[in-house]
Amino acid sequence: MADENSRKGERYVHPDILAFVEGVHATDTGAFAAAFDAPKREGIPAIQVSRVEARLLGLILAMSNARKVVEVGTLAGYSALHMASRLAEGGRLWSLELDARHAALARGAIADAGLSDRVEVRVGAAIDLLPELASEGPFDAVFIDGDKENYPAYGAWAAAHLRPRGLLLADNVYYFGQLMDDSEGARAMRRFHEQCAVDFDTTCVPTPDGLLLGIRK
Repeated sequence: MADENSRKGERYVHPDILAFVEGVHATDTGAFAAAFDAPKREGIPAIQVSRVEARLLGLILAMSNARKVVEVGTLAGYSALHMASRLAEGGRLWSLELDARHAALARGAIADAGLSDRVEVRVGAAIDLLPELASEGPFDAVFIDGDKENYPAYGAWAAAHLRPRGLLLADNVYYFGQLMDDSEGARAMRRFHEQCAVDFDTTCVPTPDGLLLGIRK
């Protein structure tokens, strides 16, 4: 018999199903597990992507044979590990992080995973660092998971510096369930959606807080 959520037509997946799927398809070991646990261990915000989402990012990059990737928002390096490990031969990931302590934790995780030759973590506001990266482009993929109010600027930069049919990925595009609010951040995120729909072929993957996926036109 369907439960109340199902009868209402709402999306519902039992936690036991999610736990089983994660255990089969998205387990972490070694440096990857340590990076996922770093926020709790180090007392920093636990706002990294989930294990399933990290695997999805890596698989998308592997399927697209990505070599040159930019990440906005490093935190403790968990998503960077998954993406860097899936880059094509000779690939490189530039990851931008505002907080110097977070960047140091990420560099340690990247070194522990043996991926230091593939990843460069730069410290500072992404809005200031991105212009410095332009000479490294065009890029195969850009992953945005930083300060939400600047998503429109990050999306515009990606549109200008991705190769044709390059990939844009952006997390938290439901804006923590408040996308339709009248706050400045929600309005900025809606502009980001609208802007991306012009510059990219887009869809929105219904992860818990939305993952935008776009292909540069």
